Amino acid sequence: MKSTDQENPAASSVDEDLPEQLRIRREKRAGLLERGVEPYPVSVPRTKSLASIRTSYADLAIDVATGDIESVTGRIIFKRDTGKLCFATLREGDGTTLQAMISLDKVGEDSLGSWKTDIDLGDIVSVTGEIITSKRGELSILANSWALASKSLRPLPNDHKPMSEETRVRMRYVDLIVRPEARSNARLRPAVMRSLRDTYHGRNYLEVETPMLQVQPGGAAARPFKTYSNAYDIDLFLRIAPELFLKRCVVGGIERVFEINRNFRNEGADSSHSPEFAMIESYEAYGDWRTVADVTRALVQNSAMDIFGSHVVTHHDGRESDLGGTWKEISLYDAISEGVGETVTALTPIEDLKKYAEKLGMKVDPNWIKGKLAEEIFEHVTAGKLNEPTFVMGFPTDNAPLVRAHRTIPGVVEKWDLYVDGFELATGYSELVDPVIQRERLVEQARLGAKGDVEAMRVDEDFLRAMEFGMPPMGGLGMGVDRLLMALTGLGIRETILFPFVKPEID
Repeated sequence: MKSTDQENPAASSVDEDLPEQLRIRREKRAGLLERGVEPYPVSVPRTKSLASIRTSYADLAIDVATGDIESVTGRIIFKRDTGKLCFATLREGDGTTLQAMISLDKVGEDSLGSWKTDIDLGDIVSVTGEIITSKRGELSILANSWALASKSLRPLPNDHKPMSEETRVRMRYVDLIVRPEARSNARLRPAVMRSLRDTYHGRNYLEVETPMLQVQPGGAAARPFKTYSNAYDIDLFLRIAPELFLKRCVVGGIERVFEINRNFRNEGADSSHSPEFAMIESYEAYGDWRTVADVTRALVQNSAMDIFGSHVVTHHDGRESDLGGTWKEISLYDAISEGVGETVTALTPIEDLKKYAEKLGMKVDPNWIKGKLAEEIFEHVTAGKLNEPTFVMGFPTDNAPLVRAHRTIPGVVEKWDLYVDGFELATGYSELVDPVIQRERLVEQARLGAKGDVEAMRVDEDFLRAMEFGMPPMGGLGMGVDRLLMALTGLGIRETILFPFVKPEID
């Protein structure tokens, strides 16, 4: 078989411009093809995983030959070639390793020579041989034969020069190969998902799926991503929240409903925000903001217990965070009052709020409505302070158009935000179920949108029609799954998402 590189002069000229290590590996690939060896075969021998080998022979004594012949596969992360005996460390995707020994008397001169010259760090190989322990007690496979499963054309990063965060995020596949923490984080997420589902199922919630493509976005104050349907010849939007569809479920009689969903918001990105992110959102008929606060606490604490065996979690940097117990509650307006040194309520005029903001050195957007300004002042005066789990209770009405008015406090809705480690983890409400008031709220949002508020909600006539069939009292909550992982691990959001969005590389 001839190398395709040799048949393609353009490919050869490209190879000449490559860095030396990449060029050498491509030359090895071409040499294998020239000799009739497939560097990317359709299959290779594999009878057991490295993890099962480790489990089956965990108590094997030193210098023992079992007589058991197995075929294993792994990526080469260490390789030491000597005269008649070569050593390599194979590693599987879960991080399990096993020593492979390639001996002249077992594989023959040609096979040993090929191992030394053709095989590089990063290559994936299949090794067939006897399971033994070495004279030093190292569990090993003594090869009778070996085969290349996949030739790596790029060298792995140097252990002495760790990849930057940007490189880790951009090339997560390499991060997973070389860094145990990356492999651990990747497996943590599905474990947390299982815990969340178990908690909901234990409370008789039904999991559903709602549309990601929507005629108009709703359920949150956010700027959407816009797209277009050729089939229907209409503009569509990527979901910013599943709320309005989940509430339709409650109208239809699914009294306890939840969805683990992906949302898309065309906004900024930082250590706690991503334009594409995962949320868990749920609604409970005949519940309220207190009911869903209890559900939220159970979701977080059960996740900590299921993953770490304790409500006290240890972050990646060694710091401990106690997520147990009954969490602290504070009033949003009390926190603002303490921060500005004046009594502030939901009825405080916006002119006064602007004065307080100016004294704090804040830059005030002239388009902010009063509720938005109050929340911005709150964020400013509490920045870095809300580290232990804290429910911030009672938000301004004009900035929460889907939430029921507070039973006793004018100008406030029954909404809380949960803060952990200084960032917002979840939010919960007593939901607004009066279709007349809901229409008034959405019409006011539409007016704000007409004035240039890109995050304002829109009038959703089908949602309002659903409400008019009778929506029972209910509580609702939304929690960022990526942020829950942040609370459990102390990592930034780009480390909790396996493949976060990154800007394209510039040539």
